[in-house]
Amino acid sequence: MAGNQIVGVHAIPAVSGFHADDQRAIKQGATQNGFAYDGDPVTEGFERIREAGEALTVELELADGTIATGDCAAVQYSGAGGRDPLFRAADYQPVVEGPVADELRGRDPAEFETLAGAVENLPAERSGGDRLHTAVRYGVSQALLDAAAQTRGVTKTDVIADAVGTEPATEPIPVFGQSGDDRRTNAEKMLLKRVGVLPHGLFNSVEKVGADGERLIEYLAWLSGRTDELGTGGNAKADSPDYRPRFHVDVYGILGEVFDPPYDRREVVEYFERLAEAAAPYPLQVEGPMDAGSRAGQIEQMATLRNALATADVPVDLVADEWCNTLDDVRAFVDAGAADVVQIKTPDLGGIQRSAAAVTYCEGTDVRAYLGGTCNETATSARACAHVALATDAAQILAKPGMGFDEGYMLVTNEMRHALARRDRSGSVARPTPETAAHTGDSDD
Repeated sequence: MAGNQIVGVHAIPAVSGFHADDQRAIKQGATQNGFAYDGDPVTEGFERIREAGEALTVELELADGTIATGDCAAVQYSGAGGRDPLFRAADYQPVVEGPVADELRGRDPAEFETLAGAVENLPAERSGGDRLHTAVRYGVSQALLDAAAQTRGVTKTDVIADAVGTEPATEPIPVFGQSGDDRRTNAEKMLLKRVGVLPHGLFNSVEKVGADGERLIEYLAWLSGRTDELGTGGNAKADSPDYRPRFHVDVYGILGEVFDPPYDRREVVEYFERLAEAAAPYPLQVEGPMDAGSRAGQIEQMATLRNALATADVPVDLVADEWCNTLDDVRAFVDAGAADVVQIKTPDLGGIQRSAAAVTYCEGTDVRAYLGGTCNETATSARACAHVALATDAAQILAKPGMGFDEGYMLVTNEMRHALARRDRSGSVARPTPETAAHTGDSDD
């Protein structure tokens, strides 16, 4: 649409789909009291261990009257594992309406790659780093994606695919359900809906995993049995090829507290073998087995464990999460062969185009891309990520936001189905733009 321009940039404080938690305080033994935690926070920026999550809606006003939107949001465990600090909407509203607006006003909204890259490289305001807070870059890029799709008259999937040079998926991406602490009831909901990957489990303390890891084994055995019972959907045997879910549990580094390094010793390998046996016949992947305290340490320890499991022929895949936050981090884990799966934690990468670039970096390797994120996002950011998953044909995508499962699963699943239906009707192929090969906005972190 020739002549269209961004004429206004507005920011509205909003709420996110969950809460922000001080992960360090929880790992150090904070006592859960109902839904809150007792004790003092230890991570900078937190006033209490669990705080209400915040978001910041970005609205781009176009000359033709169109309004495009995106939501700035940060992960539940902000400030942990090298991530940006706790996000407070009021602090960043003037940043969006100031430096970001100055950069975008008068620009052509069709030029997604150029504009997203320009915002990605704006100097830091209040974030304490070299760039804008990741949450700001994330939300503004979503609004730019929306503006480009509306201006070009295509789906957001097409805009992203054009940006990273991919052929979009023709079927919905497997959705990964997250249970929160209600890990049994919510897992049963997932089985009834025949979710492709489940249940996350939120095993974020030694108490939940067990002093010797026994509670995680017990849970996986229960889950396998329940999958046999409920996974039929009323239509077929649970062991039939039409429904074979993948189990994925997140242990937040806690197994590193149960088992000290080195992680290639017999005791550790045998424990993972017991996990696989408990989950059988369903495939298992374990996220964040340890937290080494640095990226280099995490890569070394993950690679050590992965190699040991492969040598012993233990069928458990490892998922990188801790210290795998930025695009540069994803590249480092993939290059080192330190994981079978990398979580691309979308709010931590900044602009959404960078999440797409992270997925495509896994192509041609033996590492799968899990387009993740956080329960602490919004409906707007979750829908935007559904298009990234389709455009890049990711291995799985997180059901988000929230911890109730059904709502996030609905949002992500329906957005993918709607996009695929629209593309089928139109034979949609993103129209070329003046941008060329360097579609991700910048080359490195």
